[in-house]
Amino acid sequence: MDPSHFTVERAQEAAAALDNILRKRTHARKVLGQTMIFPGRLGEALRLPQIKNALNSKMSHRREVGLDQFRNLWPTLSEPTKRAVLDRMGWYEVDAMDWEDKRSNRRPLV
Repeated sequence: MDPSHFTVERAQEAAAALDNILRKRTHARKVLGQTMIFPGRLGEALRLPQIKNALNSKMSHRREVGLDQFRNLWPTLSEPTKRAVLDRMGWYEVDAMDWEDKRSNRRPLV
C-alpha cells in the first residue's frame, strides 16, 4: 500500500493496529539462569505513542504532522508487519482476490 493513500482517520486506525501488533511481540532473555519473557518495546522505539497522540490531537496542524510522521514510518516496516496491520484493519486488495471470495465483487474472466 502506498503511504500517500493514508488519511488522518486511516492513519489513526493503522497506528492503533500497529501498536496492538507490536505490543503482542515478546522476546526471551536469560536473567540469573532463568529464561524470562519480556514484552517488546519496538513501538516506543519507533515513537508510535507520539505519532498516535499527534494523530488524535484536536489541532489540525498536529494531526497533519502526525500523518506525515506515520507516512514516513510506513515504508520502514517489514512486509509481514504491513500485511498484519492491513489484515487487522480489514483492508484487502480487490484485484488480488480469488473469484470465489465474496469480497472481490469482480466480473468473471471471459
